[in-house]
Amino acid sequence: MTTTREHDLIIIGAGPGGYVAAIRAAQLGLNVCCVEQAAALGGTCLRIGCIPSKALLESSHKFAQTRDHLAAHGVQVSEPRLDLSTMLRRKDQIVTTLTRGVEALFKKNKITRYTGHGRIDGLGRVLVETEAELLELKAKSILIATGSKPATLPGIALNGQLIGTSTEALSYSEVPRRLVVIGAGYIGLELGSVWRRLGSQVTVLEYLDRILAGMDAELAAEAKKVFEKQGLEFKLGCKVTAARVEKDQCVVEVEGQEPLRCDRVLMAVGRVPNTDRLGLEGVGIELHKKGFIPVNEQFKTTADGIYAIGDVIVGPMLAHKAEEEGVAFAEYLVTGRGHVNYDAIAGVVYTEPEIASVGKTEEQLNEFGTEYRKGSFPFRANARARTLNQLEGWVKVLADKKTDRILGVHIIGPHAGDLINEAAAAISFGASSEDLARTCHVHPTLGEALREAALGVAGRTINF
Repeated sequence: MTTTREHDLIIIGAGPGGYVAAIRAAQLGLNVCCVEQAAALGGTCLRIGCIPSKALLESSHKFAQTRDHLAAHGVQVSEPRLDLSTMLRRKDQIVTTLTRGVEALFKKNKITRYTGHGRIDGLGRVLVETEAELLELKAKSILIATGSKPATLPGIALNGQLIGTSTEALSYSEVPRRLVVIGAGYIGLELGSVWRRLGSQVTVLEYLDRILAGMDAELAAEAKKVFEKQGLEFKLGCKVTAARVEKDQCVVEVEGQEPLRCDRVLMAVGRVPNTDRLGLEGVGIELHKKGFIPVNEQFKTTADGIYAIGDVIVGPMLAHKAEEEGVAFAEYLVTGRGHVNYDAIAGVVYTEPEIASVGKTEEQLNEFGTEYRKGSFPFRANARARTLNQLEGWVKVLADKKTDRILGVHIIGPHAGDLINEAAAAISFGASSEDLARTCHVHPTLGEALREAALGVAGRTINF
């Protein structure tokens, strides 16, 4: 027997895009329901992505800092002992607290939650397979916000244990003596850094001749130098052809090179849209060749009343991008107005030091023939960085040569992920480098490095 229920809006997926869209739509007066297959709300980002990885990054950083860096501050400690089970338990507790927070937000905003797999069964209809029954949901509008899943490579025998994805790398029961990471993007570098700090010998294999594809090339080159000093080994221009388990050991085959043997393999070659079993073909939605759902500027698909946001559509696969799209979608739907400034969406790699970018890279500006000026400032000349004993890295500001409008900001250094928000705000409001340079920044702060880089656009840095 099928139970039928009606709402104004059905959202499939309760990740950052889906749950934020649900809250904003409810605030605007809609009767909203959200279908989520996982028991906990929050999606990949909260459960097995951004949040648990940042928890491990913070814990592993404190371990490495205690071991390697406190002496410079005059703090003498004995050799620290790693309690991995406690570290993992702390990570899990953070996730649990935050997923319960999303549940509380659903209750506060009177959003109905259905646990099960949602499949579109015609315009305005979604079937939900729960453990107990089959539900038929009806609504004028349906939003797809099902996120993404790890990408794989041919010849890689994922087994969920010794050869796995980021999901498994968040919960290794012991520190692998040797870890091979396939892919030098955000995920590979962050989780590779975690296990390197905790004692692993980490080798990163990358198909391209550089790390952090898509980020500013100068920034990526600087990052590689820093990571190598920290003990990460890079093999660039590598085509991995196979990975398998032989006698409790992993063997990774690379074209034209000797096979690598290790204890674990982390597959981190990116993510792909999660559109499995959504019933898209039944409503005439054809995917892009890379698996994305095509939408217009109001997130409408080719099917009437069906929309999509987040990782399932073209654009950076970032939680905050999905959140912005969730808010814009709800406002488009109810008011006819909504906006996302894709030029002001920053990306952050939460390594040590952090790496952050927003806007255009030098390579993009050169490709489009945009004339620009550049200013930069090193953290070693920043007083606050000196007091923190975090001197690596710099800030770079790119501005239009004619109008002085800020086009891009790229940072590698302490708390770059926090500093980049000021740059994103500046780009959002169409600020010039002069605007940023003439904004009084508190002394001593790391933010002064951003101001000095903006001053550098006109060749007038003060402290370097």
